[in-house]
Amino acid sequence: MRPMLHRVFVYGTLLVGEENHHIAAPYIRHIQPERVKGRLYDVGAYPALVIEEEGEVIGEWFTVTKEGLQAMDELEEYEEGSQYNEYERVWVKDIEQPIKGYVYVYPKSKTVMITISLDMATYVYHGGCLKGC
Repeated sequence: MRPMLHRVFVYGTLLVGEENHHIAAPYIRHIQPERVKGRLYDVGAYPALVIEEEGEVIGEWFTVTKEGLQAMDELEEYEEGSQYNEYERVWVKDIEQPIKGYVYVYPKSKTVMITISLDMATYVYHGGCLKGC
C-alpha cells in the first residue's frame, strides 16, 4: 500500500540547507522550487507568509508523507481547528505550475502589528539575520 502524500510549500527555515530542514527531510519524496502569491514579513527569527494578490514568494514544494506533514505541523505549532495557532495551514496554488498544496501562513489580521515587510521574495536565514545583514 502506497503512503498518503501531501504537497507543502515552504519558504523559510524548512528550506533545503536551512536550520529546520532536518525535521521534514526524512519524509520528503520530492522537492520542486517554485513560487506562490504573497508577501513575506519579518516576525523575528523566522519569516511569515501572508497571502496577497500583490507579490510573490519563492520557495520549494515538498511532497511529504503523512508523518512529514505531522512533523511540520508540530514545528509550526499548528493544531487543526485551534484558535491558538500562530500560523494557519491553508490550501494554495503555484503561480505558474499546476501544483496545489498546503502552506503555513500568518493571518493578515496579525500583520497590523508588524512594521517590517521583507523587500525580497526569498528568505535565507543565516545566524539570526537575513542574508546581507
